Amino acid sequence: MSELGDAEVAINAAAAGADVVREKFGGALERYAKSSTDFATEADLEAERAILGVIRAERRDDAVIGEEYGASGQAERTWLVDPLCGTLNFAAQNPMFSVNVALRSPAGDVAAVAQPLSGEIFWTDGTAVFIRRDGVDTPAVPSATSRMVDIDIDAPDGARFLGAQLLTDEKLREAFALRVFSTTLALAWVAVGRQAGYITDGSLRDSVHYTAGIILCRAAGGTVTDFRGDPLHTTSGLIAATPEAHQRLLELVTPHVTAG
Repeated sequence: MSELGDAEVAINAAAAGADVVREKFGGALERYAKSSTDFATEADLEAERAILGVIRAERRDDAVIGEEYGASGQAERTWLVDPLCGTLNFAAQNPMFSVNVALRSPAGDVAAVAQPLSGEIFWTDGTAVFIRRDGVDTPAVPSATSRMVDIDIDAPDGARFLGAQLLTDEKLREAFALRVFSTTLALAWVAVGRQAGYITDGSLRDSVHYTAGIILCRAAGGTVTDFRGDPLHTTSGLIAATPEAHQRLLELVTPHVTAG
């Protein structure tokens, strides 16, 4: 193990992936179908290789779960990697995508989420959240000021399609401005105060798409629960928000869950 702390390893790995993604943005890329509506590109694959190169150089004994290349190793310390969260956005030249790296460890979780086109990295050592830009770290905290809440209607496999119900709920629309874009970028923005909350359905345990964002939200002091207000992964769903927004969202979302 190198002298670098885990948070710096996560930052360096996310930055390496972001460099690849930024270089390939807007270019012609071969697509590799995963389903009728989902695919990976050369950028996903090359970015994950760059991220894995950093992790293996610095933490060779750790386990890794990657979106594109799967799981390797067995250890208490496990890295979760999504090299391009928002591939469809990326391919359409929509800037709402991110590069996600998280570490779950008995000593404490860390995460780094890079937004390649803005040059920002949202990161945490598990105790506080920062935005790194041009090598300068600025502390960040959640805020409900924007009143914007992202509802993910592209729920994980097997989840009830709750998003459509929430998007047409008049009381929810009166209380919050609803948005839909990139999974972990939305969670990262909750952690740093750019959005008030994020909602998605399904079982999210061990997900490379959500883990980094969840770690960021918790470290920032946000409230993260399932749809019933219980600890995350107790039942289906996720509500991540500032404490004050979370309570209101819980009141508005729970009736849809119990009605189902």
